[in-house]
Amino acid sequence: MINKVSSNVSRQMRHLRIRQNLKGTASKPRLCVFRSNKQIYVQLIDDEAGKTLAQASTLELKDLKNGGNVAAATEVGTLIAKRALELNISKVVFDRGGYLYHGRVKALADAARAAGLEF
Repeated sequence: MINKVSSNVSRQMRHLRIRQNLKGTASKPRLCVFRSNKQIYVQLIDDEAGKTLAQASTLELKDLKNGGNVAAATEVGTLIAKRALELNISKVVFDRGGYLYHGRVKALADAARAAGLEF
């Protein structure tokens, strides 16, 4: 009998493969995305110090009925860019977390770029 590997296990393996090449520093932190069915979360991480510099998620946005759509991801992208610019961070390394660069992940990245982040 053939056992199918779950899509989340495959995503985690892709993420580990991607993370071998991505490193965040204090001047150019890693913009890490986690996407669940209901929410989307993003963090700015300094891997050298092992610290999270800033974070944003759809849980913070009070006026949203659904946190798992493209409109919510766009607002989170704008919010994380604003917080990064307050910390004088303009360049980041984008870590898509093993997800396809499509839909909510793409909307978050495009909104962060439009708000002033470079990656």
